[in-house]
Amino acid sequence: MAEHAVEFSRCGGIETGGRLDAPAFHRNHRPIWAVLERFLAGKSGDVLEAGSGTGQHVVHFARHRPDVMWWPSDLNEAHLRSILAWRAQAGLNNIRPPLVIDLADPAWCEEMSDGGGPPSLLGVVCANVIHIAPWRVAEGLFAGAARYLRADGLVFLYGPFKRDGRHTSISNAVFDTSLRHHDPEWGVRDLAEVEQLATGNGLLLREKVDMPSNNLMLVFARG
Repeated sequence: MAEHAVEFSRCGGIETGGRLDAPAFHRNHRPIWAVLERFLAGKSGDVLEAGSGTGQHVVHFARHRPDVMWWPSDLNEAHLRSILAWRAQAGLNNIRPPLVIDLADPAWCEEMSDGGGPPSLLGVVCANVIHIAPWRVAEGLFAGAARYLRADGLVFLYGPFKRDGRHTSISNAVFDTSLRHHDPEWGVRDLAEVEQLATGNGLLLREKVDMPSNNLMLVFARG
């Protein structure tokens, strides 16, 4: 079954100290980390999470890889507050304060070019975002990744996808209908269209990893 980010906002209830809790985090953080762990093994540098939502994922990743600097980001004010709260609660030195990134803008934010952000990126992690956003967000995601990734950098894109224009499960089809009812610009994206978008930005699909609940992890690298 596709993951419903309570689902459109990607947040659930409020915990002590302003920390938001996303049910999807509890379902998917282990399989997502298993993929990241494999591809990031033996590497160090800066990894940006594009659309961090509550901030729970980036804390989980940072606990497992203290030698990597993790950069959360979001545009939603409630999410940014939650990220700060989770970061403070975790007390980890390898999580930077969240960047205010508008993924619809290929430049992302001023900090990416004025020295306030990471100089170059080992990775970009984006989970459950492009189907809960207009297509221009996917366009900006790949344009920015192409601009800021280092030569061996990778993009990790997680979520539900159609294949050859068809849904991979009835639950994904129902989820897609609910998304488009909420906003006609939203919807489960077709894998071929996402791959074409990435290729147009010089990023090639390196691996497709089947994930629980009819999701995929797509891993892109420079061509």
